[in-house]
Amino acid sequence: MQIELSKKEFRRLLDLVYIGNWILNSARGDDRIPDYDNLESKLFALCRNTPMNSLVELWNGIPVPSQAFAEGGIHEAIADYEDTVFFDILAEELARRDMEYAPVTSENYAELVSRMEDYITEFEAHGAENISVDTE
Repeated sequence: MQIELSKKEFRRLLDLVYIGNWILNSARGDDRIPDYDNLESKLFALCRNTPMNSLVELWNGIPVPSQAFAEGGIHEAIADYEDTVFFDILAEELARRDMEYAPVTSENYAELVSRMEDYITEFEAHGAENISVDTE
């Protein structure tokens, strides 16, 4: 198979591959999924000896995204995603708790969404500032 990409499209593909591999493998410790690491290495290796050479470096002889790539803003995008997902999940969990974990049905779905929206509004205004845990 061959795919033709412009330089800009290839650069965006590198971002997507890095983000995908980060999500799939970054929290797995020694239990990484090698297929994703290998594909990432294969694609980043294509940057060698090109104007994109600064995006790749060798680690133990394996092409990997360079420090310059990793520090070039990609982790800010990942962090923005993680913050959004965190607050969305937290809002849903708190709303479900408020509803005593009743199964979601067509009858209570609007209530769940309304409660979630209230929490999201709070999080957007104050982040985690007003979250507290009773330690009784």
